[in-house]
Amino acid sequence: MNRKVLIAGCAVTLPLIALLLLGLGRDPKQIDSPMIGQRAPTFRLAPVGGGEPVALESLRGKVVVLNFWATWCVPCYQEHPVLVEAARRTNGDPVFVGIVYDDDEARVKAFLAKQGSGYRSLMDDGGKTAIAYGVYGVPESFFLSPDGKISSKYVGPLTPRLLEGFVQKARGGGL
Repeated sequence: MNRKVLIAGCAVTLPLIALLLLGLGRDPKQIDSPMIGQRAPTFRLAPVGGGEPVALESLRGKVVVLNFWATWCVPCYQEHPVLVEAARRTNGDPVFVGIVYDDDEARVKAFLAKQGSGYRSLMDDGGKTAIAYGVYGVPESFFLSPDGKISSKYVGPLTPRLLEGFVQKARGGGL
């Protein structure tokens, strides 16, 4: 075997193996967003079905779970009962807010009527709020500490265990 080929092969292969091993212990859905630790982008959005718009500022001082979702999203269907049950069980602490991403309000109303709702869902017409948060797909959840900073971001459907962990992190303000 040619010694130079062996050395070149090892020089390429070993760093790739090291990189893969470093990533094995990480959850690929827990995103290290540059927004972590930053003040959450403000919004003022109308609730599904109408009513007075909800402003993020009105939720300051509370832990907030922002969940971007849509009716056409299969993982959102899986996640929805987890969020509804948690919102009902925790009775407003934390505050759950659904932000509807790229969807039709009539479909959203029908979904909520059939699947149930335990918290407010807001229409993000034009997707400006999703853009401000850097959402690139649904479901995506952001956990805000009482001081209005983003403590965590998670991509994909939440489980009760994951949800509780992120809420506790937001309560402590730990980053």
